[in-house]
Amino acid sequence: MSFQRRMEENMKLATVEDTVEYRLFLIPDEPRDPEKHKETLQKYIERIMTQFAPMLVPYIWQNQPFNLKYKPGKGGVPAHMFGMTKFGDNIEDEWFIVYIVKQITKEFPELVARIEDNDGEFLLIEAADFLPKWLDPDNSANRVFFYHGELCIIPAPMKPGAVSWLPSKPPTIPQALNIISTHPENVLASESIQAAVNRRIRGYPEKLQASLHRAHCFLPAGIAAVLKQRPRLVAAGVQAFYLRDPIDLRACRIFKTFLPETRIMTSVTFTKCLYAQLMQQRFMPDRRSGYQLPPPSHPQYRAHELGMKLAHGFEILCSKCSPHFSDSKKSPVTTSPLWAGFLDSLKKNDYFKGLIEGSTQYQERLEMAKNYFQLSVNRPEGSLAMNPGEEILTLLQTLPFDFEELKKEEANLSPEDDDQWLDVSPDQLDQLLQEAAGKKEPEPLSKEDEHYDLTQVSKSMKAFISKVSTHKGAELPREPSETPITFDADSFLNYFDKILGISIPDNQ
Repeated sequence: MSFQRRMEENMKLATVEDTVEYRLFLIPDEPRDPEKHKETLQKYIERIMTQFAPMLVPYIWQNQPFNLKYKPGKGGVPAHMFGMTKFGDNIEDEWFIVYIVKQITKEFPELVARIEDNDGEFLLIEAADFLPKWLDPDNSANRVFFYHGELCIIPAPMKPGAVSWLPSKPPTIPQALNIISTHPENVLASESIQAAVNRRIRGYPEKLQASLHRAHCFLPAGIAAVLKQRPRLVAAGVQAFYLRDPIDLRACRIFKTFLPETRIMTSVTFTKCLYAQLMQQRFMPDRRSGYQLPPPSHPQYRAHELGMKLAHGFEILCSKCSPHFSDSKKSPVTTSPLWAGFLDSLKKNDYFKGLIEGSTQYQERLEMAKNYFQLSVNRPEGSLAMNPGEEILTLLQTLPFDFEELKKEEANLSPEDDDQWLDVSPDQLDQLLQEAAGKKEPEPLSKEDEHYDLTQVSKSMKAFISKVSTHKGAELPREPSETPITFDADSFLNYFDKILGISIPDNQ
């Protein structure tokens, strides 16, 4: 049985949705004062989330963002930084997190990282063709880590006690951390395994832009204004529409929040996964909703259809909020002592792309940064984040936007991206499959394959059928010198020819 099949049978995370978990340990793992150690790890979280903010702030996550929190020691596992992300249908979220975790251990060489998903050791599954024979799902626990930006696999001794620093059984986390810190050169994964994983994360962070798709949408002005401030909320809107049920659609019979008469043409940035989810579902709105679509031949039909679907998603989100919800969960961002350092780090890493301070685009990126800071850096322990519907309603209450100004912007929209990538030709599919398998070109046919003799195949088939089978399987054709078996193969094959209606010329 293959490593992948066995790993699937031994799933370690009992989760319904596709989820990735990641842990960052500080080495050496020495006894420390628990409170001081907690404070140290929390400072690491702040440093990590600040340093990687330029990549993380503008990213649109399918379900949940990359996040880190302090996790106290328990059951032999030392205190560490922990994160969990539900990536749903967008597998690229998971591999982006692999890239982030790998880079964290490169930038912070005193950290060791471990990552797995609901399939278990998915990094080993990715490199299944190159794994050593001794490694299988039964003995892979606590062996796979990132250290100094490199993939590490703690080996098993050939015989118990053969190597003094290697336990005969899968190591505990403390044992693994000690082995990695004291014998780093002996735990590096082979070049072929490293290459298999690196191939999957090749191209980041530049690849992030290629994962986006910009499209025109005919949307209510309120949604357009919300998405200007919080582009990431497009994911929640798409998911609400994509996973709707009949109860959700009751709120869309007559719209209360996003009225159809307030629609304007605007540009929306999706991930390719979100755009594909929105495009591939056929849906006709309730006549009472007021969301009427133009004929399919209309040049802006797609923009109207996309906007209608997204409006339904946003209306569903807001309909699930209590009418008396409070926005008291939100605290001022700029008053935090961490904010100045966070903003300075963004500027040093060219987050604002040379935009003039105070300009509209600068302010939009600043608001995105504040929101990220609130959710990921400055979030009080144990606090509850707003759900997307509450966040949208809060923005609508506090966000000043001019309907006429938004209407004027319709004339200056940036061009849409081409969505031909939705249509994959057979040749492109072959190429994708070859890339997934790690092959650049199909293997050439051998000379024997090129001169494939169908007549010989027919004769071989007759010879095979004419022999007997046992409980062990079919017997191979015997040599002419062996005792013949009395079985009329021609009559047997002719009988099947008549049943199947196949006519085979006599000379074949």
